[in-house]
Amino acid sequence: MENQKQLIDKLSQCIAACQNCSDACLDEDNLSKMVDCIRLDRDCADVCQTTLNFIARNSVHASKMIEVCEELCAACAEECEKHEAQHCKDCAKACRECEEACKTAA
Repeated sequence: MENQKQLIDKLSQCIAACQNCSDACLDEDNLSKMVDCIRLDRDCADVCQTTLNFIARNSVHASKMIEVCEELCAACAEECEKHEAQHCKDCAKACRECEEACKTAA
């Protein structure tokens, strides 16, 4: 149960960080370099939200969503780690923490 609470917290934090990052990326000078980051931020936020929903309603498919979430969090973190902007660094950190929480919960 504690792992589930921690996962829900990390999912929520990751959603917020990804939403913030995708919005902040739109203001970057070289927007064309941020396209993959924005897309992964959006995908990651969406899968985190869906995973959160599955967990909250005790879905029998929650474990499958957690696996997908772990994968997308890793991909999003990897992309954000390529950029110097603070919002990308913050997002990468939140994604890595969520990825680890997914591994623990799986």
